[in-house]
Amino acid sequence: MSEIINNREQMTTLNPSKRQAMIKQIFKDLHDGKNIDEVKAHFDAFIGKITIEEISQVQPDLGELSIEEMHNLHAKHTELFKGAIVEDHKTDRPEEQPGHPIHTFKRENRELEKLLSSNLQIHLNEFVENDSIENVLKLVEDINLLLDIDKHYSRKENLIFPYLEKYGIFGPTTNMWRIDDFIRDAIKDARTKLVHYAGDKKTVVEVLNFVIQEVNAMIYREENILFPMALTNFTEDEWVKIADESDEIGFCLTGPEAVWKPERKDLEDKAISEGYIKMETGILSLKQLELLLNHLPVDITFIDQDDVVRYFSHGKERIFARTKAVIGRTVQNCHPPRSVHVVEELLADFKAGRKDTEDFWIKFKDKYVYIRYFAVRDEKGNYIGTLEFTQNISPIQAIEGEKRILS
Repeated sequence: MSEIINNREQMTTLNPSKRQAMIKQIFKDLHDGKNIDEVKAHFDAFIGKITIEEISQVQPDLGELSIEEMHNLHAKHTELFKGAIVEDHKTDRPEEQPGHPIHTFKRENRELEKLLSSNLQIHLNEFVENDSIENVLKLVEDINLLLDIDKHYSRKENLIFPYLEKYGIFGPTTNMWRIDDFIRDAIKDARTKLVHYAGDKKTVVEVLNFVIQEVNAMIYREENILFPMALTNFTEDEWVKIADESDEIGFCLTGPEAVWKPERKDLEDKAISEGYIKMETGILSLKQLELLLNHLPVDITFIDQDDVVRYFSHGKERIFARTKAVIGRTVQNCHPPRSVHVVEELLADFKAGRKDTEDFWIKFKDKYVYIRYFAVRDEKGNYIGTLEFTQNISPIQAIEGEKRILS
């Protein structure tokens, strides 16, 4: 036993690359048809607990599987992860606020569970005892309500999945969407069999049992894997867009409890709408100053001493998109949760005076981006904010020789 514990400790703390390889092998063993008890015992011994991020990194494309194969495989996934997923115990969770997309998804899931347990399952039991017209009509009514699940799945597929793909997470798109379609088809098939019921009780019972089982299983996958995966990666601004676009698709059995409006810090009304701004080394009109900043060959963003975004330049070709919705928000809410700790560490160093600058450089699309951060201090050395300075340095790196005349 101590050997197993030691192995697990090594896998979780000392060898992240080996741990990831082990997790991938466990997934592969499941997909290759190995016994679930054997695979789970191996998982429990060497992995023990798993994070949503680790799951997202190994979700495979399962290829062309039949509905039975897909069902069996995802049942194994559910069994494998039950009780093993490390929960995020953050406080003051935005997703618990009425109107947040995840809050609404979960409200819908609770209504779906009630429909399945308090209506469909009870009426199915009555139908098994007596397939009277009255009992058939009860099931038709339940299934007509359940057809509303298409809106729930459509919002998930068209609003959540694209952002997951943006972060390089493709498993839910290729696999969960396929299961959603199986469920949709099964609900429609059940309705057809009930509307045209001619005494084939067995096939009706089979398809309705499948619907109840798979809808419940999908609720579990959403709330224990998909939603935490999205919450780990999406920025608050992305959740705002998802909330704004949800109305177009519609809601399932219920709707948002409220309109979700993330907290924004009010900005002091000190803007100068007309006239000139006098500075130590010159005087500019407000229009001149704005045009000057927007014509710089770099993107700049300024956050104040309270980490609130106060300004960003608006040049013709911004490297990273910005919308006016970020003004008044804390900079932490402009980054995915998984990278917020980097932002907070940098700001802590600036505020404490441990650093005055920090530089990063990354490849982004066809650009080589140089990102610089500067602590902004007043004449007494007091920290008043941070300036972000972003530039595509690919053209600069390409410079050779000399140029001494006009083009």
